Amino acid sequence: MSDILIVSDLGKQFGGIKAVDGLSFAVREGDIHGLIGPNGAGKTTTFNLISGFYKPTHGYVKFFDEEISGLRMHHVARKGVIRTFQHSTLFAELTVLDNVLVGTHMMFKPSLTAAFLGRERQSRAKAIERANEVLEFFGLQAFVDQLAGELSHGHQRALGMAVAMASQPKILLLDEPFTGMNPEETQTMMGLMGKLRDTGITLLLVEHDMTAIMGLCDRITVMNFGKLLTEGKPLEIRNHPDVIEAYLGKQKNAS
Repeated sequence: MSDILIVSDLGKQFGGIKAVDGLSFAVREGDIHGLIGPNGAGKTTTFNLISGFYKPTHGYVKFFDEEISGLRMHHVARKGVIRTFQHSTLFAELTVLDNVLVGTHMMFKPSLTAAFLGRERQSRAKAIERANEVLEFFGLQAFVDQLAGELSHGHQRALGMAVAMASQPKILLLDEPFTGMNPEETQTMMGLMGKLRDTGITLLLVEHDMTAIMGLCDRITVMNFGKLLTEGKPLEIRNHPDVIEAYLGKQKNAS
């Protein structure tokens, strides 16, 4: 498999603080790739740099050999790099179907020309068809007319991924998708991520749940103090002494 995403010497400085400092790693197409590290390691800032929320101080991000660092978020998203957030960004007062329809807007973008030529209704029908396909994939069709704010936590997280998938991403950046889930919900979400990968979507996830990370990821990149600490396969990371000290050890002691 070739690399779909390349991060090279990436840096972001806020005043005198280096939130990300010379970070380099690559994500292979079709993989589930984990990005982990202790709190304050720079993981979310890295996601913000990749997705276009921040412009890097130095370094670059390439997607399919095209530099995307410095582009605005909607330009990055249109290229197929879709990012979810740690906290739900759903429209609580809209139905489940309407939330997913929001995710189809890049595929079936309404326009005055389409309205003038009578194609807006056709585009709407295609968007609804796509939304229903995604809802079926995530097992959410039973909730199609329910308000998003009334869903359980696990279903809300699944809906957030459904909204992202509706835009047909090539790579999904998932920021702590397992936060607040009970063990049953975690297992369900892990299964959904495996299904997503099977469709050809590459996944890059920031996560603190080590059961999910070790059970899902093909490769893991570990950050500490904004820098690359190490990377490798789950078993290598689990037994790496620097990782145990910097991150996994803290998790173990906390429990």
